[in-house]
Amino acid sequence: MSSLAYDPRDRGGPQQPMLIARDLRKHFPVKASGGKSVQAVDGVSFSVGKGETLGVVGESGCGKSTLARLMLHLIKPDAGELVFDGDPVGVAPGIPIDALRRQVQIVFQDSYSSLNPRMPVRDSVAFGPFVQGKRKDEARQVARDMLGKVGLDPEIFGPRYPHELSGGQKQRVNIARALATGPRMVILDEPVSALDKSIEAQVLNLLRALKRQLNLTYVFISHDLNVVRYISDRVLVMYLGRIVEFGPIDAIFERPLHPYTRALLASRPSMDPARRIELPPISGDPPNPIEPPSGCRFRTRCPFAEMVCETADPMLGPLQGPQSHVAACHMQEAHSGHSLAASA
Repeated sequence: MSSLAYDPRDRGGPQQPMLIARDLRKHFPVKASGGKSVQAVDGVSFSVGKGETLGVVGESGCGKSTLARLMLHLIKPDAGELVFDGDPVGVAPGIPIDALRRQVQIVFQDSYSSLNPRMPVRDSVAFGPFVQGKRKDEARQVARDMLGKVGLDPEIFGPRYPHELSGGQKQRVNIARALATGPRMVILDEPVSALDKSIEAQVLNLLRALKRQLNLTYVFISHDLNVVRYISDRVLVMYLGRIVEFGPIDAIFERPLHPYTRALLASRPSMDPARRIELPPISGDPPNPIEPPSGCRFRTRCPFAEMVCETADPMLGPLQGPQSHVAACHMQEAHSGHSLAASA
């Protein structure tokens, strides 16, 4: 995990987590369903240390993007608490939501729709600093500096419009725009999934370099496990709105504890033609998020499911420091009643 240089905005010191989420919940009501809701995020708790990159993985529909928006209060949580550098978010006497957004920014997956098609690149990047009180000429100077930092010549690319840029260039503009307000933390929601591999590698290396230069903390959301391993310090694995495994990057990839995490890792394409995947590592479709299964939500697709998985909801083990590696699985709980669980 990287260590941050001193930041005058740092209130709690390097050991104070940058962000703590406690029991975040967001259910979206479904019309004409008799009061039922899509349980997009259902009781998620985690922390992000200062200077680290936290990877969030899971298949489509597991709640990753909803979680990103909850962290920035772009959508209001139904329940739960956010604490930013020791201050509760949106609760007096904590940190107001507008003050949170000055210190936390987000980069979205769709680089084109994130930009105003009628606004030149330099004005898109300068808009944030301008809104936060800088004069127009000062905001444009910030935009020029940031475009240079992300590898775009401000004299060439500043006057251009989004339709004149490639996908990789547009995503660099989005990164520059997010960094122009001087955030301490950046949420990256699938920032390279729409790019080809050569451009993806350039953007990932750019993100790592900017993290060191600007003393940033990242939350990196992706479905690409190889990308997550390259850039992350710790990984949070989500399934159907809940965390099923959480731990350091090497522990997750080398010693996965949850059957879902093992299936995700086994589904990665192999570069060795002799190691063809003949059988799918995970079968079936994810359950309906409106009516998730009782007990363990993964039990309908898990090869190790037993009666206890249907009747009891497995709990994520207690986190004891940044090196903790825990999973919400009855096989990891002593005396849980599962035949493969430890007896002591």
